[in-house]
Amino acid sequence: MSTNEPRTQRMSEGVMSTGEGMRIFPDVEACIDCGGCVVACKRTWDVPADEQRISITTMLEGQEADQGFNGKQTRALAEGRTPGETSLPMQCYHCENAPCVSVCPTDALQKRDDGFVTVSDDLCVGCQYCLSACPFGAPQFPDADDGVASIVGSGGTMDKCTGCRSRQEAKKGPACAEECATNAILVGSASQIADELDKRESGSFFNDTALEIIFGDDARFFTS
Repeated sequence: MSTNEPRTQRMSEGVMSTGEGMRIFPDVEACIDCGGCVVACKRTWDVPADEQRISITTMLEGQEADQGFNGKQTRALAEGRTPGETSLPMQCYHCENAPCVSVCPTDALQKRDDGFVTVSDDLCVGCQYCLSACPFGAPQFPDADDGVASIVGSGGTMDKCTGCRSRQEAKKGPACAEECATNAILVGSASQIADELDKRESGSFFNDTALEIIFGDDARFFTS
């Protein structure tokens, strides 16, 4: 596929555009589970050692892929084969159809006009509905059972990946993507991300339902 959108060169080749309309999306075939994204996030935002806004989930740990599919996890899934051990960077993808926003009873979670999903600390009551709704495990509750939470039984104030919104407003990429050694975290529009995955002969590790949640109508760019 082709795109007429301008490409801006940055530190990371995985960062194709920033700011309004951007999406964050993983290329699982490029992820080597090095933890660089986790460290970059913690250092940039002073996230405590026992908390994290991005994590790397390992699926089928220690298992080999079917013959001929080593390092080709998305193709293996498409053909109904075993992809073998797969590392998947998990964070808030700032979904177009964000289920966390739709279930929040206090409107603490909002889908902004610029595309970012934000949380208002003063409105969050720690009900954890967002955690139940999010299929990607993005919401975190680092202060669970602290203070008032221990009285009312709430999960404390929710925290999650911000998409490095302030960095993007300054025309910089998210810290996790900029410091990913293998460009496994892609940042850009849906068409840019889909185009980049095509160039790499990779694809989406997520199914059609997940793609529609993340990209909305733009999930069409991922249809082969």
